[in-house]
Amino acid sequence: MSWAYVFPGQGSQAVGMGKELAAAFAEAREIFGEVDEALKQKLSTLMFEGPADALILTENAQPALMAVSMAVVRVLEKQGHMSIRSTARYVAGHSLGEYSALAAAGSITVSDAARLLRIRGQAMQKAVPVGEGAMAALLGLDVDAALEVASEASGGGEICAAANDNAPGQVVVSGHRAAVERAIEIAKTKGAKRAMMLPVSAPFHCPLMKPAADVMAEALARVTIVSPSVPVIANVTAATVVDPDEIRRLLVEQVTAMVRWRESVHVMKDAGVDTLIELGAGKVLSGLAKRIDPELTGISVQTPQDIEEFLKRR
Repeated sequence: MSWAYVFPGQGSQAVGMGKELAAAFAEAREIFGEVDEALKQKLSTLMFEGPADALILTENAQPALMAVSMAVVRVLEKQGHMSIRSTARYVAGHSLGEYSALAAAGSITVSDAARLLRIRGQAMQKAVPVGEGAMAALLGLDVDAALEVASEASGGGEICAAANDNAPGQVVVSGHRAAVERAIEIAKTKGAKRAMMLPVSAPFHCPLMKPAADVMAEALARVTIVSPSVPVIANVTAATVVDPDEIRRLLVEQVTAMVRWRESVHVMKDAGVDTLIELGAGKVLSGLAKRIDPELTGISVQTPQDIEEFLKRR
């Protein structure tokens, strides 16, 4: 088997995330403590106990998802005596998951990843007043058709852009609410099987996020970034990145750019990867693997039982 480790993005959070890991492994507790200390907040308590309406806030969900992913990484490294470097061809993450991937590959510290994701979440939420932006899933259209839909829906000073190319027939658009609503209607005329609004708090990964990108440029300039121990597939380019300055630039650009996940997975597959191992909360990315390429295997590792089974596979 040839592996790549992948890390989930926003939407995979749920109350109780990481609780079993913390109960079972000292290494997980260390990570959660490290994140709590970095944020000067008991984020772990919020993750384990809720309330859900606080956990789903972007500024909490982003560092929380990274924390669970890194808890799994740390347990695998210590309990399984394995390293990301020696077992993976690539690492990649969906949107905020790119920070988890970089932390897993030693490019940024867990504490810096937590602080950056807190800033990122707050900045993305503040970039557009609540209610002015929206996102919608267009199912059954390829990315080229979705780009056409977004272009047609834009106008009159209102923006609609393709935000996530997740899998064949699963593209998300983002922008001003009225433009996104137009995109839903246009998509239906172009043969979309379904087109629906998503329950999100801001229009992520579109030009409306420019104020947040400016904030991240300042925040990332203050953080040490080193070359990752494993090549990272960047969301923005769907290509490998190892140079620290380029990593920093692409993380800024990522805030407003489309997440090219489908292409990123194809890049890994074309390089010989046959198994995507999703480390952290949820099963979104492992579920998408076969939709992107039927020859790929997707494995989710998020609970103590998952870790035990995964270590037996090695």
